[in-house]
Amino acid sequence: MFIVLEGGEGAGKSTLAETLRAGFLSAGREAIAVREPGSTATGTAVRALLHGELTPWAETFAFLLARAQLIAEVIAPALEAGTLVICDRFEASTFAYQGYGRGLDLRQLRTANAFATGGLHPDLTIYLDIDPRLGLQRKRGESEAIRTGLEALAFHDRVRAGYRLFAEAAAAGQWLTLDATLPAAEIAARAWEAIGALNG
Repeated sequence: MFIVLEGGEGAGKSTLAETLRAGFLSAGREAIAVREPGSTATGTAVRALLHGELTPWAETFAFLLARAQLIAEVIAPALEAGTLVICDRFEASTFAYQGYGRGLDLRQLRTANAFATGGLHPDLTIYLDIDPRLGLQRKRGESEAIRTGLEALAFHDRVRAGYRLFAEAAAAGQWLTLDATLPAAEIAARAWEAIGALNG
């Protein structure tokens, strides 16, 4: 199973990823948690690049480079081995941040992303929805934030609007939208419920 966590800055994706991974492991299920960009040497190098000024398409291709390598090196082998993969950000981030946030053409982004992913899509996307004002406040002072995380509030409002449109358009059972201001335990409980439903 391939589970992706999405959301704006400060939504709590990393916390939920670790909670889910630990829960699966305690239940005797092989599971790993990865993040974009990161979790490979290539992803770490790309993350360093993303602290600088890049054109919107250069930024997009940097994310796709990291994604393609992460899939080839970590995600695909893990899934083939029967390991559950929890990924902090995936293709929806590209559409929300570079599409709605940067204003790039969504059709072109889908085409480019398809080459990077080889057609791999999440079994379930869990979207943690948060008002950017609160999310950015949570992240204030973080030294690791890449360029997209440092943009003005209007940018993050567009990103959130993009995420919400994707969530509304998703087929039943493919997306779960959760209020990121809920207690962490409640968020985790609702995520477990959705994953359980996916397992049938």
